[in-house]
Order: sequence, then structure tokens, then C-alpha cells
Amino acid sequence: MEIQYQFYHTLPLEPQLTALLNLLTDVFDNESPSDLRAKLINRQRQTGIYTGLALSDGVVVGCKLGYERRPGHFYSWLGCVAPAFRGNGIAAELMRRQHEWCRRHNYQTVRTQTYNQWRSMLILNLRAGFDIIGTMQGKHGLTIVLEKTF
Repeated sequence: MEIQYQFYHTLPLEPQLTALLNLLTDVFDNESPSDLRAKLINRQRQTGIYTGLALSDGVVVGCKLGYERRPGHFYSWLGCVAPAFRGNGIAAELMRRQHEWCRRHNYQTVRTQTYNQWRSMLILNLRAGFDIIGTMQGKHGLTIVLEKTF
């Protein structure tokens, strides 16, 4: 299996935007594609979005999206891999490339949040050098806040 990686300093154009939305709503089934599209477009307008995509035979199978929280601080917002493609290092590679981009663009920290139900993401973040810096009550339960310093 060969995976290609593409990166944008914005949201991707169609048809990849729709493919990205479909992947996100398949994995995170608590939002509709139209609500998620509105959130992505709103975030793009507010802060801009860094988008990383993993593709297999032209099909979006993974993603990593983030934005600048404030100067020098990046927020890794959304990321996932299609269930059939998990266990192949795709999430780790998307994260590695995102963090490389962050360092090149003079970010000192990257922050992310996850829920306990996404344990594989929590473990990946810890292995990548993130520290748990706190918890808070989130929309879908207890949110784990993690941060990594470069």
C-alpha cells in the first residue's frame, strides 16, 4: 500500500474537501457534514487552516488539520484515519509532517485535545512527546489537553 501526502495552507478544493468531510463525519459521527463544513469554513476565515491529507489511490484516507492559536502556538485541531487504513503509521506520519511544518514556521508549542475514547490518539500523542497539561469538561465528556514544546 502506497500512501501519498498532500499539504495545504488552507482547506483543499473540491472534490477533496467533500472527501475530507466524509472521512471526518464517518469517524466522528457526532456531526453532520454540513455542520462540519460550516465549522471548517468559519475556522478558515478566522485563523486559516493547515491541512494535511493522506491519500491511497487518490482517496482521502487520513487527515490532520490545525491552526495558529496565537503567535508561536499551534493548535492541532482535527485528525483521523479511516478504520480500514489504521495501523499503518499514517496518523504518525501526518503528525510528524505537521510538527516539522510547525518548527519551520517558528511555532514553539503545539497543543491538542482528545477524549479517553480515542485511546490510540492519546497514546500516539504521548509517544510523540506531548505532555498531559490538564483536563476539562468537554461537549462529549472529559477532555484531555496535551501540549508539546519544540
